Amino acid sequence: MADMEYRYLGASGLQVPVLSFGSATFGGRGEFFAAMGSSGVDEARRMVDICLEAGVNLFDTADVYSDGASEEVLGGAIKGRRDQVLVTTKMSLALGPGPNQSGSSRLRLHRGVEASLRRLDTDYIDVLQLHGFDAFTPIEEVLSTMDALVRDGKVRYVGVSNFTGWQLMKSLGIADRHGWPRYISHQVHYSLLTRDYEWDLMPLAHDQNVGAIVWSPLAWGRLAGKVRRGQAAPEGSRLDQVAHWGLPVDEEQMYNVIDVLDELAEETGKTLAQISLNWLLRRPTVASVVIGARTEEQLRDNLGAVGWELTPEQVERLDEASATRPPYPYLSYYIDRSFKRLSPPMTVARGRKRASR
Repeated sequence: MADMEYRYLGASGLQVPVLSFGSATFGGRGEFFAAMGSSGVDEARRMVDICLEAGVNLFDTADVYSDGASEEVLGGAIKGRRDQVLVTTKMSLALGPGPNQSGSSRLRLHRGVEASLRRLDTDYIDVLQLHGFDAFTPIEEVLSTMDALVRDGKVRYVGVSNFTGWQLMKSLGIADRHGWPRYISHQVHYSLLTRDYEWDLMPLAHDQNVGAIVWSPLAWGRLAGKVRRGQAAPEGSRLDQVAHWGLPVDEEQMYNVIDVLDELAEETGKTLAQISLNWLLRRPTVASVVIGARTEEQLRDNLGAVGWELTPEQVERLDEASATRPPYPYLSYYIDRSFKRLSPPMTVARGRKRASR
């Protein structure tokens, strides 16, 4: 298997693999997450084994995944090898209907971190990310709490997920003003079928050096090779069960992208999933792409996305098939949608220094 590539995560010294493993398939509690997967500790441990063999040492979870069961299973799967892995978890989404069970208040974050540490059976979280923006809690309260968690040693780095550009930029400005830890990562939805990240958040990430951790890189399984023009998703598949939860896509464009993926699969000998992931790995600001798998076969296939590159001509064909016209005032970025004006992602292989900006 090809050597894993590592990149610095935003403006930090933390190096992460370009592929990371999403443990939303662990636990299987509730209708939604049961459809995602229901791996127990034994199966999860085998998944972790395969990841570590391939150089994937970053594992992503959240307190709302399977009502905490995902964290519990992940904690069991990494037991005895905590120093070999990086763990990122997320919190802020509602754990229940009661007061103080959602948001990013000081109370919610302190309670959430203590609960996550117990479930993960660890003393610290490598990267704590807010799962969404809390418009009711002052940003100063959120950031000062993050600062306290870092100072206490319970959290190493902080990041966010699903923020808008102004929410992220305002948070970074306030952090700078007070000397509090900056968000080094932004976990975002990005794929060949959902390129909204490029309009506003990518230029911001490039300017402020915030690394993107990509979730749902295969557009809820649509780019995994099981969908074809004129055919419904296979009955019982994850896409068939949970696609309605994801962001909508233009079906005609989806089929156009899949047509190009089929052509490239013939040319490269790679699977549609591997090609889709490889395209993402070359996009500016992308630090790591979260892959999820219910089976070892799916995991090994996704791991085949590294160690090779699409040609510039092949990338251009995918760019053209997946291009969408952004709304005003982002048209200037649409004109140069290849982002050639932006420097490439800051990357490091083993033993190499950070690329200069």
